[in-house]
This record gives sequence, structure tokens and C-alpha cells, in this order.
Amino acid sequence: MEGGASIREKAIAFVNDAVREDKDGNYEAAFKLYMKALDHFTCYLKYEKNPRLAEMVNKKFKEYLERAEELHAIVQGKKNAKEVSGTGASGAQRAKPQDGGEDAELAKMKGQLGSAIVTEKPNVKWDDVAGLQAAKEALKEAVVLPVKFPQFFTGKRKAWSGFLLYGPPGTGKSYLAKAVATEADSTFFSISSSDLVSKWMGESEKLVSQLFNMAREQAPSIIFIDEIDALCGARGENGESEASRRIKTEILVQMQGVGNSSGKVLVLAATNTPYALDQAVRRRFDKRIYIPLPDAAARAHIFRVHVGETPNDLTDEDYQSLGAVTEGFSGSDIDHVVKDVLYEPVRKVQEATHFVTIKNPANVSADTPVEDEYYVPCSPGDSRAWPSTLDELARLGYAARVLPPPITANDFRKVLLRARPTVAAADLELHERFTREFGEEG
Repeated sequence: MEGGASIREKAIAFVNDAVREDKDGNYEAAFKLYMKALDHFTCYLKYEKNPRLAEMVNKKFKEYLERAEELHAIVQGKKNAKEVSGTGASGAQRAKPQDGGEDAELAKMKGQLGSAIVTEKPNVKWDDVAGLQAAKEALKEAVVLPVKFPQFFTGKRKAWSGFLLYGPPGTGKSYLAKAVATEADSTFFSISSSDLVSKWMGESEKLVSQLFNMAREQAPSIIFIDEIDALCGARGENGESEASRRIKTEILVQMQGVGNSSGKVLVLAATNTPYALDQAVRRRFDKRIYIPLPDAAARAHIFRVHVGETPNDLTDEDYQSLGAVTEGFSGSDIDHVVKDVLYEPVRKVQEATHFVTIKNPANVSADTPVEDEYYVPCSPGDSRAWPSTLDELARLGYAARVLPPPITANDFRKVLLRARPTVAAADLELHERFTREFGEEG
């Protein structure tokens, strides 16, 4: 479809010119150029047979149309530039050179990326991460040693500069990154594709460059890129745009520079689809660590962590049993199971027909109202039982006295009858094959 491709290139050229005029505050010229670009995109969409590429162009078409309408309103005097500064190009982008355009644009990008800096520690310790000893030790080696003992890394011994965590969804890759953010004495940048992708031509690469510049300025630092495959998919894929290629190239260039940063900057990334990652980007990661499904002991630990301080009568044996019967469950699957189980005591209260009166119950949370006595649902056959319902107690003004019973092992058994793991065997085989070819066990 050579004709269509030619029309698309002309449309992109008009957009580039429009953005330049827009940034310089020449709104009438920018409006005309946007309209020319939109005309070419309309013609191009008649030719395009690739639905994914057509969808991408349609999305951009709507963005440029929105900006053109804003500019038309400005040119007609119906709105001033300040009124639409938050919906189209930012004020920093449209500032004229004599107004300090370069500095304003730099400040704007720093402002965009500033929200990616994790200022409050997530409070996830290494011990909170179940299993994954090899991955934890490797990360400690990468994020702790270079900061505390820089003298270790001399001559040919260099600190790791890139870590790729891959594995099925819900296995703890992002959770492990939270532990890194908590434990590392470094500036932590948490980035997703939406932080770096801009609708303005050429700005995404500048954001990538500025991100790495900020990481170097605030070193030692860690850049965590979640779902990196969204930014660095394999080159030559159908629908890959010129903008995507430029972002990928800039990330490659910047990661090459990180490799020469003497351990001051570490790039930590996670993906659920390692084969989708561009091979040049994959090679930039010194360590590629498989984060598999948790084993029985790790699953028991995850159950214990998610139950936390919620009142329960579970024993160590119960937790071990739960770990044993949940083969194939990911950490995320277990999280969903526990969330469901946490509501079982509430359901018992709603369905209760009898209650018992207790005083000074154990494990009452600090935010529970202080009462002389509390009412807990029970079996009608309990010798201490008296009849009532939740609605009746609420009508009588005793709602604050009603407490749900502790979580029991039977609650888990009930929920597990309907719970299913979400990771398919085919997905596991894919990740295990990638490990054999390119990675290492975590």
C-alpha cells in the first residue's frame, strides 16, 4: 500500500509543522496545518487494511482534531490560550522562545516525571516477599552493595546496570520492586508507558532522555519500568509506528549509557511477555530473572501475609495445608482468595439468626468502638445463643456492638471450592522456554 504510506508520511510532516507552530504560539498557522494533516489522515484511513494500525491512527486523529478545534476557538477570539492550556499542548510547549521556551519545556518535562519518583517507601521488606531467594539476593547485590560498598567495584568488576524480571502475571514482580524501593537507599523512579508516551511528535524521546538525566542527577537511583514490553516491543511488528521506534531507540541509547554509570543508576524492568521484548533491549539487561509461580511454602507465607492481623483462628498447620492445596495459584490468585475469605465473617453476620454475648473480645481493632459487651453470630444450638438478626440489632441501636466472628479454615475451604488459578500451563511453558534460552531461575 505504497500510496497510503505516502499519504501517511505527508500527514505526519504536516503534524510536525503544526506542532512547531503551536509551540511558538502561531495558532492560526498551526490550525491550518492541523487541518491539512487531518485531511491526509482521512484519505489514508480509506486505504489502510491493518486494523491495529488504523486504530492507532484513529486515536491520533481524534487528538489532533481536538487540538485543532481549540486553536480555532482561539483564532476566532472565543477563547484565550490560557483557557485551553491544560487540554492541548501545555503552556510550556507553546511558549515562544523569547519567553524562555527551552527552560519552560524542560521544567514541564521534569514536572511530568516528578510524580514518578517514589517519595514514600512502600513498606515492603525483603522478608515480606515469599520465596524467590535467588532473585532477592541478586537484587540486594545490585542495589545495596554499590551504594554501601563502592570500593568493591573497581577494575573490571562493575555493578549490574540492568535487571529484567519476567514471569506469569501475579507472581510478585511488582511486589519485588516495592521491596527494592523500600530497602534501597536510592532515588526510586516508578515508570509506566503512559508516563513516557506523548501525543506530541518528538516529545516522548525527550521524556525518556530527561528521565535518565534526572536519574543521573539524583544518583544513586533506580528506574523501574513496569510492563516494559509496551514500550520496547519487537521491531518490525505490524502496526509499529515511527514514534514507537524512536522511543525504543532512545531507551537503547540511554541504557547503553547506564552501563557506563559505575553503578549509580540501575534499570529494573518487569514483563509478563518476555518474547515480545525487542532483542536489542533484552541484551541491555545484565540479569534476566524468572519469577515463577510460588511453591507450597511460599503460598503458605502469602496466605499468612494477606490475612495479616485480621481476627482468625488459623494455625501453622492450616496455613501449610492451604499452601499444599493451591498448586498452580499465583500470588495474585491467593490475594483474591483471601479477599473473598475476609468477607465470609461478614456474610455470617448478615445471615445470622442467633448471637452470643461476649465481653473483652481478643483482637478487637483499635478503630472498633469501645462497648461493655459485644454480640457475635453463632449456631442456634449454642447453649448461650439468643435469637436476633443484624437488622433488628441495628434498629435497636446496637449496631456498634456487633462483631464478625474470626476467620476459620472452613472459610478458606468454602472459597477454594469455587476459586481457580489464572495462569495456564501454556503460559508457564512459554516462560520456562525463555528461561532455558535467555534467563535464569529466580
